[in-house]
Amino acid sequence: MDPGATLDHEVAHHAALDARLVEAVGGIRLLGLTSWPAALQSPFLASVASGQPRLPQVDYPKLDFSDARRALAALTADCDADHPLGRYVQQSAQSWDLAAQLLEGLGTAAVDACSVQLFGSPEQPLPGNGPSTRDAARHFIQIAAELDHELLAPEEQVPVSATALQLQLQSDLDAFFESRIIQVQLDPELVSKAAAGPTRIRLRTSARFSAYDRAQLFHHEALVHSLTALNGREQHVLPSLALSSPRVTATQEGLATFAEQITGSIDIERLKRISLRTEAIAMAREGADFIEVFRYFCDAGQNLEESFASAQRVFRGVPPSGGMAFTKDTVYLRGLVSVHTFFRHMLAEDRLQVCRWLFAGKMTLTDAITFAPLFEAGILQPPRWLPHWVSRANGLAGMLAFSLFANRIRMDQLSPE
Repeated sequence: MDPGATLDHEVAHHAALDARLVEAVGGIRLLGLTSWPAALQSPFLASVASGQPRLPQVDYPKLDFSDARRALAALTADCDADHPLGRYVQQSAQSWDLAAQLLEGLGTAAVDACSVQLFGSPEQPLPGNGPSTRDAARHFIQIAAELDHELLAPEEQVPVSATALQLQLQSDLDAFFESRIIQVQLDPELVSKAAAGPTRIRLRTSARFSAYDRAQLFHHEALVHSLTALNGREQHVLPSLALSSPRVTATQEGLATFAEQITGSIDIERLKRISLRTEAIAMAREGADFIEVFRYFCDAGQNLEESFASAQRVFRGVPPSGGMAFTKDTVYLRGLVSVHTFFRHMLAEDRLQVCRWLFAGKMTLTDAITFAPLFEAGILQPPRWLPHWVSRANGLAGMLAFSLFANRIRMDQLSPE
């Protein structure tokens, strides 16, 4: 749709509210403001090496988002919850308000409470009233313990440096976008192994990466997280579709993990890492401190640096003494099941187009359905870029049809030839 074209009154009204939303939330950087500084890693690992580990001392800033929260409350009151755009803006504003509350309570129990409201908890059941997220995590951890060494081929265990991966991944991305749209950079201060934004992917300079890491960064980080942000920037009516609103986290991480699954880019070790984080969050909320959670990751086979980074994810924004956690990493398994079920449902209804609309910006599964008339009317733009696996209808339908068939077979019904 031409941005200068005339919009009907309701669309124009909520487009203006969405623009106000984007302006109001500019400083609410949930992950950036909860993450620990990289400088905490070395002294902690030194204390571990000395045989006398000491809890990291984290100084969280005192933040005040009262102006942003007043702006969010005002625009929320102006939304028409019966209109799909009004409902979207209202729910987005409410999730940003919760994120602001979380950040204002850094270092206190408010972080745990707000985090559970935003992302859920390990005890939350999977979609369809299935087992809890923690039960699912333990299932994958057990499978990994039994099979991981058998399933890893020797060539998949040869690590490459961050510099080598930077060159490889940059080449992959330039070929996909047919230009330099996303820049791959090295960052010596990064705590995690990698981090992605709309136009930049950072790699920790000292990290080592596997072939699966390269595929995961390409399909998960670049072609979901970065790509949906870039496509969201094309949305003149809803510019907030370019933002990582807290309410879309489960769908975003589920879609990204599903992309790994359906492209064959996920291995048992990756599922194990995701699952270990869920179990570690449950442990922390039950009272385990940072040192205990760090040792849990070490005992699970992660090296010291990886174990510190993993434990840091669990304790973002909360005291390292235990009893609380940042629960964001529980969304991966729930999101994967939700997205997998959604794609299969859309296939059964011959509505795979809705799955493609998921990539037009950062939205929930429900948004993709309720926005369908807006896409069809040209009010919202279809995605400019699409991963190859979702743009090829026949291939996607074939993979999903096989998945649907495979999920009906109990493993104990299979026997070797």
